[in-house]
Amino acid sequence: MRSTTDSSIRLWIPVFLACCLLNCAVQAQAQDRNQSAAAFSGKESVWHSFARYDFKVGERACIVVVPAKAAEGNPWIWRARFFGHEPQADIEMLRRGYYIAYCDVGNLFGNPQAVAHWDRFYEYLTTKHGFGKKVALEGMSRGGLIIYNWATANPEKVACLYGDAPVCDFKSWPGGKGKGKGDAGSWQACLKAYGLTEEQALKYDRNPIDQLKPLADAKIPILHVVGAADVVVPVDENTAIIETRYKALGGSIQVISKPGIGHHPHALKDPAPIVDFFVKHTTNE
Repeated sequence: MRSTTDSSIRLWIPVFLACCLLNCAVQAQAQDRNQSAAAFSGKESVWHSFARYDFKVGERACIVVVPAKAAEGNPWIWRARFFGHEPQADIEMLRRGYYIAYCDVGNLFGNPQAVAHWDRFYEYLTTKHGFGKKVALEGMSRGGLIIYNWATANPEKVACLYGDAPVCDFKSWPGGKGKGKGDAGSWQACLKAYGLTEEQALKYDRNPIDQLKPLADAKIPILHVVGAADVVVPVDENTAIIETRYKALGGSIQVISKPGIGHHPHALKDPAPIVDFFVKHTTNE
């Protein structure tokens, strides 16, 4: 009996060791995935006590801010426009282990070229640095154009979308073809970016307000924070249209309206509702 037992033990030892080695390899791979995003080149600095890297992908200036310890799956917030302005939500997400990423395409007003630049940045972050395959988008003011247009082109890659006083129709801003002031110089730059005459631009039907079905079909949750008295990006020409149309398509959208507030100040002093929105819709993505 002792001989049979000894033989069984000898047979199980290699199996046990193999299992231990496999488990160690799996844990090492998981650790590598979570740490891989920290290995950035470019100019390194400190942003609100977190490591910041400035570099280029193609011809576009890009920024990544790295959390002290990445949350599981390397989740990230993709900021559009005005990086660092009213950063309270971004800072809190960093504390929770999220990366903050930025790719500057501001002079393109969300046109197809801007979408292509963002495609390259997404590919770079998800393949080379192991970022999560679904991203939370954050667009402030004119940043609304690129987050919506990129999401429409890539709905399967979007976990959720947050617009802060977002431009959702370039006829409203910078066009100023409704109640808003508009901006003559930016309007000409927008027309040039799209390759449109003003007459063509007024008939253009691929602004964010016109392309919501792919987002609704993908069940992408949306949050907007707006100033009720905004005369730069009027609510009823932008967010109100998005809200009405998205709900009609069966989409989920929440609008936080700030009474008596204009286009500024952006965001919320207490970012908890924004942070909660991000966390709710990115956990386990």
